[in-house]
Amino acid sequence: MKHVIRKAVASAALVVVVSLSARAQSEAETIYKAKCAGCHGLDGSANTKAGKNTGAHDFRAPDTDTESDANLVQIVTKGKKKMPKFEEKLKPKEIKELVAYIRGFSRKGQ
Repeated sequence: MKHVIRKAVASAALVVVVSLSARAQSEAETIYKAKCAGCHGLDGSANTKAGKNTGAHDFRAPDTDTESDANLVQIVTKGKKKMPKFEEKLKPKEIKELVAYIRGFSRKGQ
């Protein structure tokens, strides 16, 4: 009986973790589409008119993987070159989740 209860508790915990992770990704995706996709594109390629005009970074490029999370957070927070800063528009937690979302583009390949 204890074994069954442990399995049930473990399964419930897994469902909570997966749903929280999916919710965080969903929120990051929503933020990305609203604030980033105009320049960086829905696929992260920066193959948009605004992206070409501003020199937006292609998130699918291998250098996205070599960039530290701290540096990417700094870029989103403070801006870089023509990219605006988001420190007054996004919470630190949202920026961290956005960085994790952005990393997904380089892992998906081109």
